[in-house]
Amino acid sequence: MHPERTGHPSEPEGCLTAAIRIPVRIVVLVLVVPLRLGWDVLVLCGAFLRRMFRPVGRALAWFGDAVLAPVGRAVARVAEWVATACWWLVATLFKTVFYWPWLGLWRYVIVPVAVHGIAAPAAWLHRTLLAPLGRGLARGTAWAYARLLAPLGRGTGLVLRAVLVWPWTALWRYAVVPVATGVYRWVLTPLGHGLTRLARGTGRGLALLGRGVGLLLRVLVLAPLVFLYRWVLTPVGRVLAVVGRELADALVVAWRVAGYVTRAVGRALKRLARNLIGRPAAWFYRSVCTPVGHLVRDAVWRPARKAAVEAGRAVSAALASARASVAAARRDAWRALFGGLREPEPVPGIPGRARNLGGAASRQTVPGVAAESEISPHQGG
Repeated sequence: MHPERTGHPSEPEGCLTAAIRIPVRIVVLVLVVPLRLGWDVLVLCGAFLRRMFRPVGRALAWFGDAVLAPVGRAVARVAEWVATACWWLVATLFKTVFYWPWLGLWRYVIVPVAVHGIAAPAAWLHRTLLAPLGRGLARGTAWAYARLLAPLGRGTGLVLRAVLVWPWTALWRYAVVPVATGVYRWVLTPLGHGLTRLARGTGRGLALLGRGVGLLLRVLVLAPLVFLYRWVLTPVGRVLAVVGRELADALVVAWRVAGYVTRAVGRALKRLARNLIGRPAAWFYRSVCTPVGHLVRDAVWRPARKAAVEAGRAVSAALASARASVAAARRDAWRALFGGLREPEPVPGIPGRARNLGGAASRQTVPGVAAESEISPHQGG
């Protein structure tokens, strides 16, 4: 890349740069032109495929929205109605076989037996026997702790302190501490001073030894490495830098030239394809396909679509009427078999709860029959 294009001040170029530039650019141009041609061909193929498959995708999306979506919604409604009917039948059978017998057993057998046979005797036993006995035991325990256990504990604590704590405290204060102080002052302190002097002498010797080893390494290792870097590696690196810079500039120039070549070839091929394929195809589309498409749309597609819409509306109305008839017949059959609705029985002490179902008092208690306000929108059509 030229210095005047990058904004850097121009530098004088040597003969080596001029000798390397021309052959490198020739070789790179020969190698890059086929690659640029292949790249432009791939880009053109991608654009062609995108333009070709986009109408196909739009047609498939329209088919899904106009044909498959209504069919799917109709199938979903029928499946939902069948699933609702099956679920109501299973729930009714389950409640009739399992729920209501256990509810009657709990309400009329277990609850009366528990209230009158267990709770009342237990309350009488607690009130007449257990409560007075507990109060007497609490008073006796408090008197025993205040009059007997507390004085005995204080005396035992004084005895243990006099036997175990005080002798060891005196031994530590008048024997162990003075002996440790003398050992530190007259033994450990002189020994520490001697070790410090020994360490200082050893450190000075090691420092002198390190200086000698460093000087030896400087003379035997560092000086040859500096000579190799200064007089061998630096010139070789400069030559490689010049070659790399010229190679990069050659790649840029070759890529531009290859772009010009591929652009000219592409224009020629585009004109040839337009004259051989594009114009005949456009004439065929305008003169043949468009009139045929309008005829099919006006004579076949619109009447068929209108008939399909009317048929779908008739099927939806028939399904809604059938669902309403089945729901009414189900409610009438339940009333004929088990009677009308039954009012809930409130639970004493718990407002808003029903004894028969355990829910709110306003909820319905007849199994398997829902009130008019509780029928789901799917069941009511």
